[in-house]
Amino acid sequence: MLASNALIGLREGLEAALVVVILVAFLVKTDRRWALRYVWAGVGVAVVLSVGLGALLTYGTRQLTFEAQETIGGTASIIAVVFVTFMVFWMKSASRTISGELKGKLDRALDMGPLAIALVAFLGIGREGLETAIFFYATTQAAGQGNSQPLIGWVIGLGAAVLLGWLIYRGAVKINLARFFRWTGILLVLVAGGILAYGLHDLQEAGVLPGLTTLAFDVSATVDPGSWYATLLKGIFNFTPSTTLLQAVAWVLYVGVVLTLFLRPARPAPQSPAVTSATDTRPTVAA
Repeated sequence: MLASNALIGLREGLEAALVVVILVAFLVKTDRRWALRYVWAGVGVAVVLSVGLGALLTYGTRQLTFEAQETIGGTASIIAVVFVTFMVFWMKSASRTISGELKGKLDRALDMGPLAIALVAFLGIGREGLETAIFFYATTQAAGQGNSQPLIGWVIGLGAAVLLGWLIYRGAVKINLARFFRWTGILLVLVAGGILAYGLHDLQEAGVLPGLTTLAFDVSATVDPGSWYATLLKGIFNFTPSTTLLQAVAWVLYVGVVLTLFLRPARPAPQSPAVTSATDTRPTVAA
């Protein structure tokens, strides 16, 4: 769980860090430093709410019955998969335009007052924080109680994201964001497939979904669940030697469909009429 959580933490954290970098750099370059306090206020509220939601989901459900815990854990895992799927596709299309969009929103908010400025920062960070809280709960459930690897992985990933964000702001490093989000997107789809399979297994154990005893394969006799490679596969992809048919079918369909769509080349944007007319060399006919 250490590697997968570090990857998710790095991805989510860097997206949030880039939002902060864009907003802060815009205010500094336009000599509007007076608004920085409101940006940081919005960021702070978003972080506190995200941490609170993660703690509530992780520790507030431990007094529930086993079936209720499995139902909540399975549902949270599926929601996390929905979030990560939306996130990888959104960043694929928005990585080139996110800076201009954020600057435009902040520029309009500066005319509206401090609350609007804080709201822009809050919304920019809040979405990432909500995704992070759901992911954290889903991965800690998958690891089991008493396992500190998910928390350590999140700390490593988020810490690296904060450091990268600061280095980008200082101009010390430059990252090809399109390439970064492409490769991390591929890895996240594989991780999300494992989270989906784990979530469905939780719902099967809770009795919400059928097929708990219908196995697609059981390689427990070949793959020792306590071996290092089984631990690595479970930590990164949530692979289990004993997998139900529903889990296997869901994993294959999700990864196959989502990866195919994600890796499909983007269609070129259609030329605007102004560009077309400017480059059109055909003779015109007077009416």
